[in-house]
Amino acid sequence: MTKTAERKAKRAAKTAAAPKEAEVAAQIKKPAKKKAAGPKPYAPLLKTLLAQLDDDKAEEIVTIDLEGRADYADMMIVASGRSARHVASIADHLAEKVKAEGYGRAIVEGEKTGDWAIIDCGDVIVHVFRPEVRTFYDLEAMWSKVAAQRAQV
Repeated sequence: MTKTAERKAKRAAKTAAAPKEAEVAAQIKKPAKKKAAGPKPYAPLLKTLLAQLDDDKAEEIVTIDLEGRADYADMMIVASGRSARHVASIADHLAEKVKAEGYGRAIVEGEKTGDWAIIDCGDVIVHVFRPEVRTFYDLEAMWSKVAAQRAQV
């Protein structure tokens, strides 16, 4: 047997052994990583937003946990303002507070009309409604129905 033929035979043996090693490695299961039970990364932002809503006299403040249910945010806050001007003012103050506290720039939509303002702060989304509009859309009931449906499955 020539040296070239020996080399080819060795390479063929290595390539034949490689899939077996890959199969063995695939069969070995690594333990799943557990999430740390510590504070959530959005907790300081949530605390800041709730404090600002309280300072601005927002009414009926409700927090909804979206973690694992929505990929665009981890928490949602729903609150009411007494009038269109109050809703716009709350939205403006929240955006200013988020920027002042160093959480980046919040995206605000709908503050000009004042019926419903949404403030996207990244991990936390805030909806501020006039009471009539909040009753019409009823986001709290919609998200609780989603949770109930997922629990049944």
